[in-house]
Amino acid sequence: MIRRQRIAVCEEVRLMARLRMGEGILRRKPIEHIEETEAGEGPKLERSLGLWQLTAIGVGGIIGAGIFTLAGTVANGTAGPAVLVSFLIAGVASAAAALSYAEFAGMIPKAGSAYTYGYAVLGEFAGWFIGWDLLLEYTAIVAVVAIGISGYFSFLIEDMGAKLPAWMLGAPGTGSGHKVDLFAVVLCLLIAWLLTLGIRNAARFEMIVVVLKVLVVLVVIIVGVFHIDTANYHPFFPYGVGGAFTGAATVFFAVFGYDAMSTAAEESKDAQRHMPKAIIYSLAIAMVLYVAACLVLTGMQNYKHIDKESGFSTAFKSVGLGSLADMIAVGAIIGILTVMFTFMLGVTRVWFSMSRDGLLPRWFAKTHPTRHVPTRVTWIVGVASAVIAGFLPIAEAAELTNIGILLAFVVVCTAVIVLRYRQPELPRSFRTPWMPFVPALGVVFSIWLITFLQWQTWVRFVVWFLVGCVIYFGYSYKRSVLATNRRAVD
Repeated sequence: MIRRQRIAVCEEVRLMARLRMGEGILRRKPIEHIEETEAGEGPKLERSLGLWQLTAIGVGGIIGAGIFTLAGTVANGTAGPAVLVSFLIAGVASAAAALSYAEFAGMIPKAGSAYTYGYAVLGEFAGWFIGWDLLLEYTAIVAVVAIGISGYFSFLIEDMGAKLPAWMLGAPGTGSGHKVDLFAVVLCLLIAWLLTLGIRNAARFEMIVVVLKVLVVLVVIIVGVFHIDTANYHPFFPYGVGGAFTGAATVFFAVFGYDAMSTAAEESKDAQRHMPKAIIYSLAIAMVLYVAACLVLTGMQNYKHIDKESGFSTAFKSVGLGSLADMIAVGAIIGILTVMFTFMLGVTRVWFSMSRDGLLPRWFAKTHPTRHVPTRVTWIVGVASAVIAGFLPIAEAAELTNIGILLAFVVVCTAVIVLRYRQPELPRSFRTPWMPFVPALGVVFSIWLITFLQWQTWVRFVVWFLVGCVIYFGYSYKRSVLATNRRAVD
């Protein structure tokens, strides 16, 4: 008993000493005390996700809008057939970051992903910066995907001979008489409701729908190969090589669903073993399907004629496969739901983690007493994404999604290098290979892609960042858990 008490006292002293490290905005959460345990106070999430459920969430977040919506959008007006190159460029940068995420996910199995990793390695303000940014980015992605599904829904309804009122078919300015994208609004609220049912039930739904989605993509690829006209590949770079890189910056958010998936680490049964594998598996599966799908889409139809919102459905209809086009539209509607699921899951877990750490009011970290999910933030995100989806055109909503994710990749890739040299003795279930080349490549690619974003994107980002600074220095700086613990030590 005395020995155990001495050990406890030593641990307490060690924790207090670590809390003194890094004053102010540079204070860090000691990694050995971030490690997930059943002990301790505060809201907890239910551990119920296995390897393949995590992989399904990752695949669900990656495959969807990129194939069914953005591939057509970028091919038509930005890159032409070189949309394939756009996805490959984005995929290389994403893979470098994915390996960095995999190392952190196996070492720090807690909710929050890039926010938590940045907080632990680079300090509180860096963690806040990424967490605050991801709140906007992930919410906007949910809205973009909802708008994309709405486009396929409209195509399907019209193809069946029905006609819906113009006022409910799109955001103001997207068409004659459009006032709100009602279907997109309903979808956002539907996914929020699904997530409030508990992670076990939600993950079961996700697994079923992801399998259906992958089957639809495989049908698209296999059937589409027989209707490729190689003449459609010429010119391959109609907008120049720069168009392919600009397209890469646009489609980048379509190849990083594993980032949102990693926010569910605290709900994994064995995160240290399963999270790294799930990240790598999900990205590998997605990139193979992306490359094949882009070849089929731009080979079936000239890039100038590809529909920006329902590319594959219109492409198959153009070659006389109308019935298959309807099936693709249905598959897209069902399949893209998984993207909404993954990113809404991600934003709610980041918000939950920031609130539990005291950087945002802890009222938001309240979980349901039996379902153990943060229902309050889930409904707030559901309503916010519904407003964006209902009243912003897809192009404007998409511009909100990219810069924050790229900066999150910069932070994670930088942090994995710093931590490898600062604390090489920490146990790691997965180690990023070719250190520091791979994470450095992720940093370089991410910064490079940021330079291709439009100035309006930077303006929105700066405004959001300044609002975040006001909240951090006015509230979070003095009320975070580390700040209160520091005052308790003094």
